Amino acid sequence: MTNEGENLLPMRLTLAQPRGFCAGVDRAVQIVERALIKYGAPVYVRHEIVHNRRVVDRLADRGAIFVDELDQVPNDKPVIFSAHGVPKSVPAQANARGLDWLDATCPLVSKVHIETERHFDQKRHVLLIGHAAHPEVIGTMGQVPEGAITLIESEADAMRVTPPEGALAYATQTTLSVSDTADIIAILQRRFPDIAAPHKEDICYATTNRQQAVEDLAQVAEAVFVIGAPNSSNSQRLVEVAQTAGCQHAELIAQAEDIPWDRINGLAHIGLTAGASAPEEIIQEVIAAFRERYDLDLQVLDGVEENVHFKLPKALRDV
Repeated sequence: MTNEGENLLPMRLTLAQPRGFCAGVDRAVQIVERALIKYGAPVYVRHEIVHNRRVVDRLADRGAIFVDELDQVPNDKPVIFSAHGVPKSVPAQANARGLDWLDATCPLVSKVHIETERHFDQKRHVLLIGHAAHPEVIGTMGQVPEGAITLIESEADAMRVTPPEGALAYATQTTLSVSDTADIIAILQRRFPDIAAPHKEDICYATTNRQQAVEDLAQVAEAVFVIGAPNSSNSQRLVEVAQTAGCQHAELIAQAEDIPWDRINGLAHIGLTAGASAPEEIIQEVIAAFRERYDLDLQVLDGVEENVHFKLPKALRDV
């Protein structure tokens, strides 16, 4: 930090557009906030509502209790399922116990669930492109009986997969790299020309928009910082997209305290974006940290203006 009155070096800080919260994350956070108002604390949440420690800690301070499984939820308390979606067995277990539950699954993830079920009903084996152990993938695979889906994580998987005889379809995790996923799909379509595609792209609008924005940012900035959590798939993909676009100094930071000031000495133009689960307050804190150290020229790249909104569950609309 510089002393007051000290001459500051110039620095251009360019923000990607869009960045930060998407409609699905905003909806999920609102569900927890409104549930706390309606039911009072504590309200239980199965897994992190979204992959951001600041968001989770703030909700915990207000009375949300985050648990790994439903057996940690008392019988007389409400429980919320995270934005990443859950296997069918989870609401079934909640119903069997008579729990009051709310589903914060992003509607665009639910769309993948519905299509996966439709493929199963039409006797198609599904090749799911995604990352093993990611909550969204676990939720999607849990929509149909075991063995009805084969997970594809890479181009190598796509080249060697041997699915069961019969009709095929593919689906994807919503937060993948657009270009990497396109390459995997091309392999599958070449190997299995009759494979059924989603009616509409599975990778969500927010992922696509943020990846295009960070690609544009990487063309003009000397270094790019992506605000996001290490377990946030969409944030990790933003780093990869920036690097692929030619910005070798692209890295993930969780907050302003993580900025590697020593590594950006001598640079004059930094790019900044944020994953879909990173709140605006952290973006503003990072900007403030740059302003304390530099004579800051703050700019925003032209980009997509998002105006997507998802309805809240009926039980919370009047809260």
